Amino acid sequence: MDRHVTVEGALRGAAPHLLLDSLRTSLARLYAATSADLLLVDYGCTSLRPVEPVQAPAGISHTPVDAGPAGRVFRTQQPYLFRDVGPTATVYLPITVRGERFGVLVVVLPAERSAPETTASLARVAETLGHALRVADRHTDLYRRTRRTHPLSIAGEMQWDTLPGRACAGPAFDLHAHWEPAYASGGHLLDWSATERELVIVVADGAGPGTPAALASTLALMAVRNARRAGLDLVAQASLTDQALYGQYRGRHPLSALLLRLDLATGEAEAVDAGSPTLWRLRPTGTERIDLDRQLPLGMFEDTVYAPQRLRLLRGDRLVFVAHGAGEPTAGGGDEAPDGPVARALTAVRHRKGAEVPRAVVRALRDARRGASAPVLVLCLDWRGHRPGTPDGGRHGATGPASP
Repeated sequence: MDRHVTVEGALRGAAPHLLLDSLRTSLARLYAATSADLLLVDYGCTSLRPVEPVQAPAGISHTPVDAGPAGRVFRTQQPYLFRDVGPTATVYLPITVRGERFGVLVVVLPAERSAPETTASLARVAETLGHALRVADRHTDLYRRTRRTHPLSIAGEMQWDTLPGRACAGPAFDLHAHWEPAYASGGHLLDWSATERELVIVVADGAGPGTPAALASTLALMAVRNARRAGLDLVAQASLTDQALYGQYRGRHPLSALLLRLDLATGEAEAVDAGSPTLWRLRPTGTERIDLDRQLPLGMFEDTVYAPQRLRLLRGDRLVFVAHGAGEPTAGGGDEAPDGPVARALTAVRHRKGAEVPRAVVRALRDARRGASAPVLVLCLDWRGHRPGTPDGGRHGATGPASP
């Protein structure tokens, strides 16, 4: 039996708070590992923090995601073997589940046991550990505590417990998101659901700081999920959420949102723009904002009627949703959205990996607004389309222009 299969069985049988203990025992027995440590990325996605107690003799402290071997592995998502001076070697392995980056596993081995096939086997172990961590979070607070560089506000706790995470990947797409403030709440709403045929996304501007706004956003998120899981279409999802918000707040907490459903095989998409965040498309030919017909925000008035709009994507298109809470352009020339800073930020990162785009754009927008507390959420969607010959492959992606 392969060694990583044996480790997988041990992790499945371990108590949620004892995953690392089980892993260390298995790695010592099967790989002759002298130490194994788990570094988890913090909520702000700025540092990798060790789960205590640390086993490495020299110790491991938290490390920036932009520095050191662990940071390199977190950014590149590629294992890295470092041959120490002396009889040992250190293997750094990314821990990622369906695109969601949890952190880095650091394993110290005897130098003579650090062959390439060992690194490949340990990479499988790290993947299994990621799945185990996702399940364990339902039963223990150990790993959530480790991820905290600062205390979370109550509103921030609500946001992290309701939002789906920061990433999702499938054969046809990669989706990555980042928002700040990470340890409080700007009242943003974010959700997605994927099948082999379609991807449904909802993004909403921040309803404001604090618990009341977080409660309103949570109500909206639950309404969207309730409608989607009942099999309702995009318009019905918007309508049910609109009714739920208006019924509770009578127009006091409207939410500007964008709902989008993408056919993963064809690139055909429909959108409901409810006074939404801005939507941008990046192609080799340039960066452009997609102007949709803006409808009333969710929950502003009773019985609002929403209409879908059609889009068509090309294979390789990158869509970026930007929810920055700034004023939007108005017919009367009122407060304008900062399209200039958004366009500049997107142009600057157009050649970077999708996982790096949201954080870079969020930081650029907050710097441009000279407000470290300004809430911003950015979601980046890279659509590749299903490839011919794959089990879920459909016909080729369409090649026509986008058309609301």
